[in-house]
Amino acid sequence: MTWLQKLTPAQRGHLAMLCFSALVAGSFSLGAMASKFVAPAAMTVARFALAGVLVGAAAALSTGISRSTWRAPWRYFVLGGLLAAYFVLMFKGLQTAAAVPTSAVFTLTPMMAAGFGWLLLGQITTPRMGLALAIGAVGALWVIFRGDVAAMMRLEIGRGEMIYFVGCVSHAIYAPMVRKLNRGEPAIVFTFAMMAAGFVLLGLWGWRDVLATDWAALPPIVWICLAYVSIAASALTFVLLQFATMRLPSAKVMAYTYLVPSWVICWELALGRPAPPINVLGGVALTSLALWLLLKEEPR
Repeated sequence: MTWLQKLTPAQRGHLAMLCFSALVAGSFSLGAMASKFVAPAAMTVARFALAGVLVGAAAALSTGISRSTWRAPWRYFVLGGLLAAYFVLMFKGLQTAAAVPTSAVFTLTPMMAAGFGWLLLGQITTPRMGLALAIGAVGALWVIFRGDVAAMMRLEIGRGEMIYFVGCVSHAIYAPMVRKLNRGEPAIVFTFAMMAAGFVLLGLWGWRDVLATDWAALPPIVWICLAYVSIAASALTFVLLQFATMRLPSAKVMAYTYLVPSWVICWELALGRPAPPINVLGGVALTSLALWLLLKEEPR
């Protein structure tokens, strides 16, 4: 029996989310390196195309894609539009923002998702979860402002971080909307339909950027990033997320968002890029505290 087989279902779920957060973090570091060479719309169209093919093939080989999937197709265009906006704005933001503060913006998503979950689904956040989300948000803001209290008081936020924040709002709305609009379709089939709709919307909006891009002349980092975000940070993370959600409460799954800035720092160092200022690590510590609070068991 291997060490993996000895783990409990919950422990396997935590391991899946640990891998999930590390893979998501890689998209920030690689995206920051590639975003200078290709238009955000063109990159996102290619990402949706490749990831959609992979997820569609997985759906066809596993559950199959029935005709009933395409009932009320408007649902997929709503979700596909939200997710497409998130990825386009992520790459746009990374053109001027560094990977670490951008990933810190991402940790604001759980707090926004909790708010939209209450508005759209009536979901209630427990007091301890609310405290954890607030601590995580403070930690994220500390990293975003690079530990500069004066800049925080003046609300000196970089343009790239602001652009990406709008994308994170779209991502936060997307999470509760998936539950609201799903009509019993298998998760992998539902995701494929959403990706297909997102690809159509992106194609209609960004076709000029796609045609204007000299794909053959792009540097290798763009192709590395495209392969990574399509396979590792899309298809593979989807599998890990689905695996974990079947074994862990949603609050614990969401908690791993707070590990992303720490993983991004590891990615930056591994890629030979400079480490963030030492005072930024205080914000990372706060997001780690938020993770610990969300992972603790609720009192019965």
